[in-house]
Amino acid sequence: MNENKPICLSAKGVTKIFGVGQHKMRAVDNVNMDLYVGEVVSIVGESGSGKTTLAKILLGLTKETEGEIYFLGQKRDLRGGKRKKEYWKNIQAIFQDPFSSFNTFNKIDSVLLDCIKLRGDGGLPKEKKIELMKEACGFVNLKFEELTNKYPFELSGGQQQRLMIARIFLLKPKILVADEPTSMIDACSRATILDYLMQLRNEVGMTVIFITHDIGLAYYVSDTVYIMEHGKIVESGSADRVILHPQEAYTRRLISDVPKIHEPWDLSTV
Repeated sequence: MNENKPICLSAKGVTKIFGVGQHKMRAVDNVNMDLYVGEVVSIVGESGSGKTTLAKILLGLTKETEGEIYFLGQKRDLRGGKRKKEYWKNIQAIFQDPFSSFNTFNKIDSVLLDCIKLRGDGGLPKEKKIELMKEACGFVNLKFEELTNKYPFELSGGQQQRLMIARIFLLKPKILVADEPTSMIDACSRATILDYLMQLRNEVGMTVIFITHDIGLAYYVSDTVYIMEHGKIVESGSADRVILHPQEAYTRRLISDVPKIHEPWDLSTV
């Protein structure tokens, strides 16, 4: 935990209910959390645990049914396009599927230029904008000269993931929500993507929230871990505390499900 740092985002009693009557489902159930400036947080759970719904609520893409979100100490108000745009300057996302994260009809130049406009630099000279785009691409080991005039679907999945991080480099938001950002790429690329994100965190003091089912990843990258089951946070604390000394049976099962190379695999829980 980073209690000595200011809180950048808080959830207070946040609940999301889908459906009505007998078909009601609590996807997120009375979640409370405080996220600190510059902290790396992982929200860990199996499919259906509610972690992606919670991420969408934090991003302002899904409206909470009950509870409140606080951003930099102020109750979040997303009424009206202007307020949403201002909020989204400060909180951005990288999603699991890079192929569905880009508009098919927008060239890569437009994707990056939109980021420059969103951060308030739309009035810069063309040469300066190109310089910024080259710098952002260079940060993730892409060459802007090889991307210009292309569409995102002309890139590989790994290149698209890196392009998403180039967007984040341009925007430099206060908070980044990364929803299973490495699940569709190979192990080598996965390590590279994580290194880019950690480098960004260190350079701009960004808070990073990983949404993941991978408790090994959570231990590797996180300061704080939240374990989520059936919409509830069932355990939370420092990565060392939660993963090396788990208190809940669900957390212990998630840990036991991680295959260990030098031990026989226990398939009894599958």
